[in-house]
Parts: sequence; structure tokens; C-alpha cells
Amino acid sequence: MSHYPQARFLLSVSGLDQLARALPEEGREVAVAGRSNAGKSSAINAITERRALARSSKTPGRTQLLNFFELAQGQRLVDLPGYGYAKVSAEVQAGWGQLIGGYLETRECLVGLVLIVDSRRGLSEDDHGLLAWAQVRNLPVRILLSKSDKLNRAEGQKILQQTARDLPPCATAQLFSAQARLGVEEARDALENMLAPAAGNE
Repeated sequence: MSHYPQARFLLSVSGLDQLARALPEEGREVAVAGRSNAGKSSAINAITERRALARSSKTPGRTQLLNFFELAQGQRLVDLPGYGYAKVSAEVQAGWGQLIGGYLETRECLVGLVLIVDSRRGLSEDDHGLLAWAQVRNLPVRILLSKSDKLNRAEGQKILQQTARDLPPCATAQLFSAQARLGVEEARDALENMLAPAAGNE
């Protein structure tokens, strides 16, 4: 049985004005970010144990909206548009950047980030930029080094150690594979810690 039996898709928005009208600043949200081909949808589905909660595409760059999923009352995941996909025009990428940046800067109920990074590629310049922003805002970040089933044990440990050395204090990292179910429970625990009501706010 899923840890989130009530999990459901809530809505997609293309702009912050639409978001303000459709979904008030209530509860707690964790955003899922990463490059377009890092495996964000697969990670969401694995963590929630819902095979098709987030729709993955064989064509990277298809997620162009902020997609909101309710896990339980007052607890939401937000799938952000992927960044860094070369076949998407500069104009489209700029639009995504404004949408993502506006959401991250203004959404007060945002309490954490899950950053999906292809373990075979490592942290990108965009990833480092997002981590620097999270550190300034003091938001916790859990980095999932995805597709780690493609690495042998020694390679996995090496990339994990290399990644950990470059992280700001707000971030932690782990190996992860949605397909092999590697690190799924660990990632879920990190997510639940972020979504848990803060002391005095229950």
C-alpha cells in the first residue's frame, strides 16, 4: 500500500497570478527540481508509490508548468519545469526561469527542495545556482543522485563523496534509483521531515 493513499494531482499553473488565485498560501510544499532528463517524474512516482502520479515523458523538457500534487491534507509536492535541455529554445527556457524563480522567491509555504541530479553527470551550474539560493533562504535540500543503478558500488560511492564535498550546509545527498528502488525509503523520510509541521505550528 502507498504511504500516500490520498495522493492526487491538484492542478497545473503557467503563471504566479494563476497560482495565487487557485491555491492559497496554506500548508507546506516541497518543490522537486532538476534538469529535464534527470528523472524527476520517476522519482516522484517511486517516492509516493504511485505509478502514474507524475507523468513522465520520453521527450525531456515537456514539463512546462508548475504541477502540484497533494500528498495529504496540507502537504504538497510541486514538480518544477526541468532546466538545461538544449533542444528547448532560449525564449522558452527564459520563460521557465521566470516562472521557477518567481515561485521560489515568493511562495511562503515552500519549506524544502528535492533536487534530482543524474548521478552520471553530477551537479550542473544550474544545480549549484539553486543550492546557493536555498542556502541564502535557509531551505533544506535533499539531493537524489538518480539512475545510480547504472553505476557499480565503487563509482556510486565516489560520486556521492564528490557531491557531498561541494554542498552548502543546507543540503544533503544520497544515491537513488527509481527503477531499482534504491534509496526510495531514505528519500521519503527526508521528504516527510520537510513536510512535518514545524514545532509550535501544528
